[in-house]
Amino acid sequence: MQNTGKLAGVTLFITGASRGIGKAIALKAARDGANIVLAAKTAEPHPKLPGTIYTAAAEIEAIGGKALPCIVDVRSEEAVRAAVLKAVQTFGGIDIVVNNASAISLTPTEQTDMKRYDLMHNINTRGTFLVSKECLPYLRKSKHAHILNISPPLNMEPHWFSNHVAYTMAKYGMSMCVLGMAREYEGANISVNALWPRTLIYTAAVEMLHGQEGYPFSRKPEIMADAAYAILCRSPGTSTGNFFIDDEVLAEEGVKDLAQYACVPGNALILTPDIFVNEKKSKL
Repeated sequence: MQNTGKLAGVTLFITGASRGIGKAIALKAARDGANIVLAAKTAEPHPKLPGTIYTAAAEIEAIGGKALPCIVDVRSEEAVRAAVLKAVQTFGGIDIVVNNASAISLTPTEQTDMKRYDLMHNINTRGTFLVSKECLPYLRKSKHAHILNISPPLNMEPHWFSNHVAYTMAKYGMSMCVLGMAREYEGANISVNALWPRTLIYTAAVEMLHGQEGYPFSRKPEIMADAAYAILCRSPGTSTGNFFIDDEVLAEEGVKDLAQYACVPGNALILTPDIFVNEKKSKL
């Protein structure tokens, strides 16, 4: 997926952008010369996870983008509002919001403590709603307004809930924001969509959760970045309320070589499907 320059000068507010999928999306847009607001908690190096908002900002500026690192806990209304105002003061507005920040715990009901339950719901559902809410007054003024949530399609089959009810509810809350806001703002020329990977995406956070065993059967974060870029380059209002899957978006864009995104290209046809995607295994 080649860069086209369509996001040059556009301002993106990306949560959880210090590493993983969020940073990959930031770097993709930065290659166009976009302005990137890095809204994330990691200001000091994490003992187990690489990268901070400042190292990510340095990478963005090294490839031609402009970066504004902001220490933001999306659970804090004050922190989100301050970052939004700083973004507007620095870049003159906000054009695109990428709600990527998320917390995960794939635990069954009796093994889910309420502190972890609250964390997931406050970051995933409430954080997405809060960031979108605070950015919407500026999106209304933009000529290229998009909200993109990194969240799954709303497949309501019981098996997507039964093993980890709390996490599913929290992620589906992000997707419900898409469902509702797309309709709410369809007259304001603001596109609101979701993007989710068909396969496991190998990031440092996934490695910490699952170890290195999944690496050979996963895809790189760049497939999500390229798919997000394709969506965000589209004219606002022309495509909204969608629950996109990464490789389907790229197929629409004419990208045929998906093996380039596999961590091990030779395993491109035996990848691990991600949760929440209803697919026959033969599809992979």
